[in-house]
Amino acid sequence: MKTITVSVRNKSLGFGMFSGTLTGTLTGTLTGLLVGCAALCGCKAERPIEFEPNMVFAKSIEISSGYPMKTALSQTQDALNRMFGTPTDPQLPEQLKSEDYADLISLDRVKAAGHVDGGVGLYEKHCATCHGLVGNGRGTTAALLDPYPRDYRAGKFKFKSTPRSVKPLREDLEYVIRHGIDGTSMKAIPELKDEDVKLLTDYVIYLSIRGELERNLLRQAEDIDFESGESLFDVKLESTEAEKFKEQLSNVEGTLGEIGDSWLEAVDRVKDMPEPPVDFPVPQTRAEVLAAKQSPEDSPLKKSIERGHEVFRSEMAACGKCHGKEGYGDGVNVDYDDWTKEWTMRIGIEPTDEASQIPLVARGALPPRRIMARDFRLGLFRGGSEPERIYRRIAEGIDGTPMPAAAVPPEDIWHLVNYVRSFESSPKPADDVTAAATK
Repeated sequence: MKTITVSVRNKSLGFGMFSGTLTGTLTGTLTGLLVGCAALCGCKAERPIEFEPNMVFAKSIEISSGYPMKTALSQTQDALNRMFGTPTDPQLPEQLKSEDYADLISLDRVKAAGHVDGGVGLYEKHCATCHGLVGNGRGTTAALLDPYPRDYRAGKFKFKSTPRSVKPLREDLEYVIRHGIDGTSMKAIPELKDEDVKLLTDYVIYLSIRGELERNLLRQAEDIDFESGESLFDVKLESTEAEKFKEQLSNVEGTLGEIGDSWLEAVDRVKDMPEPPVDFPVPQTRAEVLAAKQSPEDSPLKKSIERGHEVFRSEMAACGKCHGKEGYGDGVNVDYDDWTKEWTMRIGIEPTDEASQIPLVARGALPPRRIMARDFRLGLFRGGSEPERIYRRIAEGIDGTPMPAAAVPPEDIWHLVNYVRSFESSPKPADDVTAAATK
């Protein structure tokens, strides 16, 4: 084990110096360091002709099961390349080209957003630097950002109109791409036209479906005895044992169908949002909420804010455990998002156990960071500041995070909406490397 401290200066990225301490095996650290330095210093490398495999997920399975995943990774990549193509020539499986999926995803839109011969496509230009070419949330700037960029391959998205564990609607993804996410490095891009947003939405869905299929096939590989000659998707069988290969292809297509269906079913899982009660308002602007709270006179809105504070502090809502009793983001819960807990829990280690993480970090896992509850004094709402969007965050919870759906009546949720928008002070967030990298 060696500890290396690195300082990198690069004026073109908008920050004077990035310094950090990297701990791990010398080989793994130097590899990550060289890749990071190449990205930061503007060194150009040839674009890969294939998508990067999910080495972290495969390694976590290998550690937990004690079974080598090298063959499983190779055969999974063969299946994915056959069905989804490559960054330079993206494809869609035949079943995703059917009329059922026409409103969700199309090959023409995927190709339009993807790689462009002799140039850089929309996704590569605007998204890959943070989210990675394969959508793994590990682009060249990812390690500098807090929170880390989303890994699309798990099929989980935070800010949506559907319940936890349900896929988002296209409209949800379009909203995030169009407006960005407040308080993060993902900003709205003014130059994007409406058509560009639609194209990028298709590409995100494409990467997500592809990545989730990869994960599901790797899970299946746990039950396959490769050493005795069994296989998951052996392309050599297509010419030697056609029936056996057809069975394997059918299994891949069936697994893909389940993922595709989950996207199609999302629209039917959207819950109706109840209207606010008639005896108190839910203003569209935060200024109206602040004015009511600061007013010396009672009003229905002021009473709603006070009721929201009571609910916020109650045991039933339990908001204070994470957000703090007054909503300052200083609760006692110490937790991590699902993307981190997935692989740490799979191999049975604590997110604070740096030494045990080395095999995963060496394969691309980003070091675990504690997830921070929102400090409402900042006035930032990552899923959108409209009352209806805040209502859904509270009523449905936030996928991929410790925030569950609130177990309180709809009327109290509307009171909570008014309360969390009523904070008067807005302390300036501390300058950090995320803000610098955004520039």
